[in-house]
Amino acid sequence: MPENQQLTFNFFRDLPKANPCPCGYYGDIKRECRCSPRQIENYRQRISGPLLDRIDLHVEVPLVDFKELSSQAPGGEKSSVIRERVVAARDIQLGRFGKSGITSNAAMTPRLVRQHCKLDAESNGYLEHAMEQMSFSARAHDRILKVARTLADLGGAENIRAQDVLEAIQYRALDRKLFS
Repeated sequence: MPENQQLTFNFFRDLPKANPCPCGYYGDIKRECRCSPRQIENYRQRISGPLLDRIDLHVEVPLVDFKELSSQAPGGEKSSVIRERVVAARDIQLGRFGKSGITSNAAMTPRLVRQHCKLDAESNGYLEHAMEQMSFSARAHDRILKVARTLADLGGAENIRAQDVLEAIQYRALDRKLFS
């Protein structure tokens, strides 16, 4: 493993747990959170905004019910099908960037983001609304566009669709204001 990848792995391993709150139950449908709004705010401020800006996907993972974990029934999409979609998306990205040395949407420069992440009026409206309502930074804006471009690639779409922008915005969960 290259040295810089090892450093990245260690860096993220040492981050504080990214539970939604100190007790871990904020937003859980089965257990009640016992934290005050102030406790939650203080807890979330342990991870700085500039650090969060550098993380492309913020995903909230709910607790999984024991019955679902122990079920013998196959669930979800097969890994082989997902792999085919990912390989196809990576091929699209390699073709898009040619011999520039860039191999994925995540590595796009701001100039490439402007070139390859053009939005229609509807998608642009959704992104503008999210930027204003959630007070996203300029860096988060570019991350959203890169993720939306990847989602379009995974869906086999030539252009970024409104649904791609909306899904990419959802992946900025830790940027959301919890309380107004």
